[in-house]
Amino acid sequence: MLTLGWKISRQDADKISRVPFSKLPSEKIRIKSLNMPRSPTSSEDEMAQSFSDYSVESESDSSKEETIYDTIRATAEKPSSRMEDSQSNTLVIRIIIPDLQQTKCIRFNPEASVWVAKQRILCTLNQSLKDVLNYGLFQPASNGRDGKFLDEERLLREYPQPVNKGVPSLEFRYKKRVYKQFNLDEKQLAKLHTKYALFCSLETPLTLAVQLDNTVEVIKALKNGGAHLDFRAKDGMTALHKAARAKNQVTLKTLLELGASPNYKDSCGLTPLYHTAIVGGDPYCCELLLHEHATVSCKDENGWQEIHQACRYGHIQHLEHLLFYGADMCAQNASGNTALHICALYNQENCARVLLFRGANKEIKNYNSQSPFQGFMWAG
Repeated sequence: MLTLGWKISRQDADKISRVPFSKLPSEKIRIKSLNMPRSPTSSEDEMAQSFSDYSVESESDSSKEETIYDTIRATAEKPSSRMEDSQSNTLVIRIIIPDLQQTKCIRFNPEASVWVAKQRILCTLNQSLKDVLNYGLFQPASNGRDGKFLDEERLLREYPQPVNKGVPSLEFRYKKRVYKQFNLDEKQLAKLHTKYALFCSLETPLTLAVQLDNTVEVIKALKNGGAHLDFRAKDGMTALHKAARAKNQVTLKTLLELGASPNYKDSCGLTPLYHTAIVGGDPYCCELLLHEHATVSCKDENGWQEIHQACRYGHIQHLEHLLFYGADMCAQNASGNTALHICALYNQENCARVLLFRGANKEIKNYNSQSPFQGFMWAG
């Protein structure tokens, strides 16, 4: 058992500080918070190297795949034993994986999202899949209904499974266009997909279109032609993430009207709303996502939420929208810093004024036992 009397050498402390927070054992986290008094800026400098800055272009494809798998395993929702024991609250589905020639029977929580179900499947695989984030659960055609991929942000129970034919089945396969007409020339179809794959080596047509002006009709044509709204580009972002980062409110609104979920996750588990807090720009993009029920309090691997990022970059109007829709002013990141601490570290006086006017707690201390005021003093 860990006690407060333990001490740690400076050399070991430096090793611990270089390990991503999400990969630290709980004991090491306690050691870091209790026995390593450091300036607040040191832990924030570590954050600057986190996935939220998206400086991953230099990584190899294999290392990116490993990072994605690590993220999935770290964030996958583990079912409770109580849920496993209750047959009435679980759903057993046969998962067919054509690319691996495998079949698995997995128990799911019907109240969980398709995204969570996909994570559970990926955690059970003993072989890696390339471009794994663009695999999805596919419901084959039956009873006169066309086959379709399940929307990742909808709940499993929203897709009823036949109960009179034994264990229901779903396919776990790569997201390609779903063709509804019959008698297709398979050779021509293969050529089409090959050309499409070469064109989309970095961007897909949809993720490219949403970053440009006057492309609403192009986006609608791509959607009507079978483009998947939750398909991810090479950097792990969906079209909605791209529109948010491009600060393009027109294409953002178009995607939402076409049925895109405001809570799609990128390869780091971050939402489009999180990215708007980073890039700033037109605050209407932030307000639009929140109005469409975007989930607030998404966290990166260092525990930073949208409110932390808005204060870091001084995006006052974004901060106002986040607070109006329920962002937690007392939320602490992996260093224990609240939004007020971040205002101090990055000299964002106007954001601090907004937080104080809204009633932010000035007495909360970070894991170095420093209040926001002491952070202001430290940062000068």
